[in-house]
Amino acid sequence: MSEKSAAHVDWESRIGKPSDTRLTGAGELPAPTRVTARDGTGHVLLDWTPVDGALGYLVHRADTAEGPFEPLDHLGGDVLAVPHPPYADTLAEPGRGYHYRIATWSDSGAGGLSEAVTGSAAPAGPAPAGVTVAVDASAPTTDLPGVWNRMIGAEHFSLLIWDKPGAGGSDVAAEYARALGIVRDEIGVRSVRAHGTFLPETVSVRPDGSFDFSGLDQVYDRFLATGLKPVVELSFMPKELAADPGYTVFDYKALVSTPADWDRWGDLCRDLTHHLQERYGRDEVAGWEFEVWNEANLEVFWNGTQDDYHRLYEVAARAVKSVDERIRVGGPSSAAAGWVGALLEHCRTHDVPLDFVSTHTYGNAPLDFRPMTRAFAESTGRPEPEILWTEWGVTPTHFHRVSDSVFAAPFVLRGMKSALASTDALAYWVASDQFEELGWPPRLFHGGFGLLTVGNLRKPRFWALYLLSQLAGGRIPAAVTGDGADALTEALATRAEDGSTLDLLVWNGTLDQSKIDGDEALHRTATVRLSGLTPGASYTLASRRVDERHANIQAVWNDLGGGDWPDDQQWEKLRAADQLPEEGLGSVTAEADGTAALTFELPNPGIRFLHLTRA
Repeated sequence: MSEKSAAHVDWESRIGKPSDTRLTGAGELPAPTRVTARDGTGHVLLDWTPVDGALGYLVHRADTAEGPFEPLDHLGGDVLAVPHPPYADTLAEPGRGYHYRIATWSDSGAGGLSEAVTGSAAPAGPAPAGVTVAVDASAPTTDLPGVWNRMIGAEHFSLLIWDKPGAGGSDVAAEYARALGIVRDEIGVRSVRAHGTFLPETVSVRPDGSFDFSGLDQVYDRFLATGLKPVVELSFMPKELAADPGYTVFDYKALVSTPADWDRWGDLCRDLTHHLQERYGRDEVAGWEFEVWNEANLEVFWNGTQDDYHRLYEVAARAVKSVDERIRVGGPSSAAAGWVGALLEHCRTHDVPLDFVSTHTYGNAPLDFRPMTRAFAESTGRPEPEILWTEWGVTPTHFHRVSDSVFAAPFVLRGMKSALASTDALAYWVASDQFEELGWPPRLFHGGFGLLTVGNLRKPRFWALYLLSQLAGGRIPAAVTGDGADALTEALATRAEDGSTLDLLVWNGTLDQSKIDGDEALHRTATVRLSGLTPGASYTLASRRVDERHANIQAVWNDLGGGDWPDDQQWEKLRAADQLPEEGLGSVTAEADGTAALTFELPNPGIRFLHLTRA
């Protein structure tokens, strides 16, 4: 990237600073037991018995039995604790011995360490190590919750009325709207969360003190025409209401100050809710989520304390609920999974409305907050709040090359599978590289947060979510065994109700971002063993792949010579290559006992989608 903007420099100086450091939550939980370390090809596989009430686990490693034991940093740039075992340490140098201990993670942080175990990664052999995926096609189906497509993130909605030339000469408003349509139609996204409901172009204060929402009307009219629903993020602060009108973030100067008058903050939230109802209908607005602020636990987004945020939340929640109790309100919309326990405690103690908890994490699968939300419901007699991860992605870092990489595709699948049992929504941040927070894209592939490039080319991460949406029918068991099972190689499978089709999604990836370019030692040969098929029946077999050589649009651009922006001829070639082709693989016939098997190579990083249709 060229010289950084002033906002970018300011961001880097403040992003790591908490606005308030307090944590609340349960006391220290016991350390995990039955910890094991298994030597694997290119990794050490760690497993342990989960602890009741744990939000996650922090893996520690040392070179000697005496330590020091330090948390393993897989370079995701955010929360290091993982939600559950197993965990593959692919940072381990092959042939070198390591010592491991596991700490239980709660809202108070890491607890005590487990007993130590030892392990050593093996080097790559002459052929890839093997894994087996056992799929029972006759098993009863269960629901596959759409945690991946309930919600997605996007840059502020006012880009829909942007009237200046964009990056690479693009039409920002048209491409942004088209990007939202693509994620709606191809991934099944139903709602969109964006910053900046109260930006100057959307909301202003008239001389008589009333609020002018005419800019917001223009933006929301265009957004709702997409058929998507908004997640109304109650941010940022209008300058007329701010205690410090100069306290801003991003290139577009979002104002992140506490209010000068808390009653006026309540008036704003109340009047906004009335206005949205009058324009779009009470029943329509009752189906939207209202989220209070964004990442107030970071100094860069909030110049107040945790208590100030709780007041901000309480005033906003009561104001919205005074208009319509049906509207769902939540927070703390925090960075790095912070402040959730503190907000739950505040709402419990002061009887404040809370329909969902929202928080963010990057570079890892999301933690499991169910123990806390269940305890809140039990102690209050209220319904359990939903858990909405309203920002999640492969990295929190702007302009990071991992965002354009194949590495990010299996990462997305790992996070979504992990979230199936512990969350209600895991919203990828964001849909499009039409994004201006710290400066507009300087080139086509610049490490943008988007699933789609400027010009709406589909990155490997997009295809990961697309393939999730192609899993048809109910979920059936897909058990992975072998070298790195359930930590490197994972799977999901579904079956049509009448048994006419089976879908299997298998992927191979790691959390370790030192492996962005892949690692030969982590490649695998996957054998799929199907059971419960119709004896003697023939099934046609089709496949789709995402890896360095398939559905990797950046590789296509590199083959065209790369550079900053395509010319017309290059755009034509890129658009022609922007697809995930289906490959026919012939057919398989079930044996007399209803079984069949097939084998394929599965690189790391890589994804394979198989679709079987009974002839």
